[in-house]
Amino acid sequence: MKINKILADKNPSISFEVFPPKAETGLNDVKSAAGAIAALGPSFMSVTYGAAGSTSKMTIEVASDIKNLHGVTVMPHLTCVASSKEHVRNMLAQIRENNIDNIMALRGDIPKDGIVCNDYLHASDLIRDIRSIDPDICIGGACYPEGHIECVHKSDDIHFLKEKVDAGCDFLTTQMFFDNNIFYNFLYRVKDIGINVPVVPGIMPITTARQLSRSVQLSGTSVPERFKAIVDRFGDDPVSMRQAGIIYATEQIIDLIANGINHIHVYSMNKPDVASDILNNLKGIVS
Repeated sequence: MKINKILADKNPSISFEVFPPKAETGLNDVKSAAGAIAALGPSFMSVTYGAAGSTSKMTIEVASDIKNLHGVTVMPHLTCVASSKEHVRNMLAQIRENNIDNIMALRGDIPKDGIVCNDYLHASDLIRDIRSIDPDICIGGACYPEGHIECVHKSDDIHFLKEKVDAGCDFLTTQMFFDNNIFYNFLYRVKDIGINVPVVPGIMPITTARQLSRSVQLSGTSVPERFKAIVDRFGDDPVSMRQAGIIYATEQIIDLIANGINHIHVYSMNKPDVASDILNNLKGIVS
């Protein structure tokens, strides 16, 4: 099923993201975790793509299992910063061979060795190429409510986002955020510039203090004082921190749904227990 059709449904839903292992030795564990999350009945699942396509084979394999073994709509990621046009065409062919109708098109992080492929300079270039190759596939794109970490001016970032949508992006998913007001303000800004595709908020349950530190470092996401207080109070107690982080994420989701945002994407970090606890907290709110 195409994700843009799922997003047209007015009933609240939750989707989850998983990521493939860095090495094939961990593939079975990831498949097991993905299967357990799929068994929870999410609206769809996404599967990330390693730097410079380092996990491309495993991305497709995990995504195929989710779709063809567990019957859950899936969206593999595809990055272009180190990809040739030939590689992109090969990946699209594999995606379609596995009966997958969706793809998340991203620029991706610059590889540590600094080697990039000049076939695609921006995510909008990749989106445009995918759309020309496969007009029927559903394309998702990324967006950044607080601005991309590499973009100095938020206004520039919004204009780049408009280019993605104009290139053929069907919907957008945000980077994680911890303050819903940032997301609501972002929605006003994108609508003001004429972006009318669905924007799905991305929520990450923070269950350890270390996870928060790393996430903020990589994304530049700001942390509200309320959540800082939670980490200060419970960060040294793993059980309490886990519970507090899940409750905080649940409260974000409830507030989003109460304000008319019906579809939320959760960065589950391959943790079926965390995904399950969030859904249990939302019983009666999300069917």
